[in-house]
Order: sequence, then structure tokens, then C-alpha cells
Amino acid sequence: MRAQYTRLYADASGASHFADLEIELVAGFAVPPAEPLHRAQFLAPDSTFWIGAPTKWNGETAHPAPRRAVFVTARGEYEVTSSDGAVRRFPPGSVLLLEDITGEGHSTRITSSEDCIVFAVGLPASSAA
Repeated sequence: MRAQYTRLYADASGASHFADLEIELVAGFAVPPAEPLHRAQFLAPDSTFWIGAPTKWNGETAHPAPRRAVFVTARGEYEVTSSDGAVRRFPPGSVLLLEDITGEGHSTRITSSEDCIVFAVGLPASSAA
């Protein structure tokens, strides 16, 4: 069993790019008598928080992420454009690893007709990815 997520990162020249990544989940996470679930260690968090963006929120001017974080879309949908011109949409259930904290950054806009709610997991400043 595998889980998929998207990584947004800055390269050595400061341009942001997307990368599609997967992580293998293995059986063994359970409390008997429940059957084992599949799991994988991911990234160590340092905080969790909610982010809400109204439909008319304007993030269309390029900007780097304010910190490393994992975004899980809970409601609504948003679109991110990396500085290399790639565009991705993140509907409910999608997972985005934000690591473009330097360089040109990315632009963001809300694409749904409802407000966008994201559950965010803050990560330490250093990257192991």
C-alpha cells in the first residue's frame, strides 16, 4: 500500500518546482482485536494549525512559503503555480509538502466556490527530504 503526496520546493537557483512522491505503508499499526492497519513514518512536526482562505483571497503575487509545512485540504480547492510555470490544483483530501521557503516562491488562488480550509502541520526549518 502506498500514499501519494506532492512536494513544492525551491532548487539551488531559487525556482520552485513540483515533485510527485510516494511513501510505502506497511502493516503493523493496531490495537487488538482490530486488524492491523498500514502506516509509514513521515516527517516530525513541531506544530499543527488550521488555515482558512475566503473565496476572494488574493495570493496571486509570487511568494515563498513562510515555513515548511504539510497542507491537507479539508474543504474547498486551491491552485498553486510554481515559478517554473507548472500549475496544480489541491482539492479536498490532497496533501502538499511546502518547502519553497526561499527563492521566487509560488502563487496561489482559491478555485472553489466555497472557502478553503486547510489542516497544516508545521515542520522544523531543516529539510530531510
